[in-house]
Amino acid sequence: MSSDSWLFDLGNTRLKYAPLCDGRPGDVTAIAHDGADLPEGWDAALPPRFEAAALTMVGAQALRMQLLGVLTARCARLSIARTVARLDGLRIAYPIPEHLGTDRFLALLGTRRRGPGPWLVVGIGTAITLDLVDADGLHHGGRIAPSPALMREALHGKAAQLPEHGGAFVAFADDTRDALRSGCDGAALALIEQGLRDAVVRIGRRPALLLHGGGVDALDGLDPAAARAPHLVLEGLAAWAGPVE
Repeated sequence: MSSDSWLFDLGNTRLKYAPLCDGRPGDVTAIAHDGADLPEGWDAALPPRFEAAALTMVGAQALRMQLLGVLTARCARLSIARTVARLDGLRIAYPIPEHLGTDRFLALLGTRRRGPGPWLVVGIGTAITLDLVDADGLHHGGRIAPSPALMREALHGKAAQLPEHGGAFVAFADDTRDALRSGCDGAALALIEQGLRDAVVRIGRRPALLLHGGGVDALDGLDPAAARAPHLVLEGLAAWAGPVE
């Protein structure tokens, strides 16, 4: 794809888009949405016409149709990313590749562009996902669990007296709000640490930790030395749009 191409990542709570510049995402625009509709004027920064767009879409069907409607009117070619068994040096563990979510697949593609690894790729959004990829580009599979925010939301939905937000992360809380924050964040941190330990057993060495997703900054206790890639899915989408031979 040429420089007259754009990348679009439609998630459950945000739409991100960026121009494709020399094989990588350019300046990223992030638009929050309510899960049902894209906000009025979200596309004001887009050029009136461009040659091509590459997309990944995990939002609701109504949101997908809104995005596709706008892009169909503006660009000549649309490419919707999908998970494949092999691409750009990456080999997927899943025997049925389409069972691996496209956002996880693209995050792994983006990770490969950052160096050979091995990597434990952790995404924190609506869910928390872990994926292990070794230095040869072989994906060893992963895990999916509720994110801390979703844990809090689910608890609040079942017991309204349990606050959905707030609190501090402490070892042993003496307040319910702090206890909820500490328990839900702690569950996510324990999952990551267990993933790192299990990775050593699987591949014989500790992988580098790569964090992405909108919930990373809200999770206390993460390793400050861990690499962070807030636009990793867009990086992978750029690789999908023009994989390295």
